[in-house]
Amino acid sequence: MVKIFIGNLSQHTEKDDVEALFTRYGTVTECAKYKNYAFVHMDDRKSATKAIRELHLCKVDGRPINVEPSRGKNQGPVKLHVANVEKGFDDELREMFEEYGTVKECAIIKNFAFVHMDNSDEAMDAIKGLDNTEFQGC
Repeated sequence: MVKIFIGNLSQHTEKDDVEALFTRYGTVTECAKYKNYAFVHMDDRKSATKAIRELHLCKVDGRPINVEPSRGKNQGPVKLHVANVEKGFDDELREMFEEYGTVKECAIIKNFAFVHMDNSDEAMDAIKGLDNTEFQGC
């Protein structure tokens, strides 16, 4: 489950409008709208990441909305060790991990890499989704 913050909403934007906007990207399990902001919970990290990227600064009721992952307490960056990768494919490795969240840094060293993800939830989803995945023939 991924919690998303939506800011700069118009007072005329309804909860159903926000929910419909995110449902185009995947399953919305919860949606709550307050004065000029809302929170949406989505089932799947890939869907949530795509929604965040595509809806950030999108105009809703004439206002560009701010869409970003909700930051809970103690949600600091996480450094992952990735084994069995070849040098020279840093960009491709970064792209794979970006499907699961924000990658702050990605560097291949010899036959392993370090990938720095924004928070532990994104890192855990990446581990679950990418563990034992073939990468560049390795």
